[in-house]
Parts: sequence; C-alpha cells; structure tokens
Amino acid sequence: MKPSVTIEYCPKCRWLLRAAYMAQELLSTFENELQGVTLKPGETGGIYRIYVDEHLLFDRKEYGGFPEIRALKQKLRDRIEPGRDLGHIDNV
Repeated sequence: MKPSVTIEYCPKCRWLLRAAYMAQELLSTFENELQGVTLKPGETGGIYRIYVDEHLLFDRKEYGGFPEIRALKQKLRDRIEPGRDLGHIDNV
C-alpha cells in the first residue's frame, strides 16, 4: 500500500496556503508513490507537522521554522524511496 502524507497546520496562524503549496509540491514530485496528501487543521496554536502515515517527518517547532521545499522532498524521498534520484533537487 502506498504511504499517505498528512500536513497538520495552525488555522489561527493562517498556514493553510503554505500547507496547500507543500501538498501540491509533494504530489507533483511523488504522484506515483503517494496514496494522497491530507491537510488537517490543528487544534494547537502554532502547530505545523508533516507525517508519513504515522511517522513524524517534520515538526516546525523542533526544526525552528519551515522547511525549504527541496529539503522536505529529500526527507520524504529518504523515507519512502531512498534510492530515488530527485534530479536537479539533489544536485544543488
């Protein structure tokens, strides 16, 4: 079964557009590898977490900010398909 990504964001902080952008980027790059991406409004202020199935892939508070999309794609690739070449993303 293909993995699913969940992006949990803070609606009070107005991070829905950021979450939607990241979802679109992940689906564009991993359209054949993912079952889907779910956007989930969080109940905790300031939350921004990204999960692959039940595994926490990214937490804004731990990281100290938001990830660059390049780094996020690499983290997801390393989790779901470690041998995959991401082309120009890996060559920067």
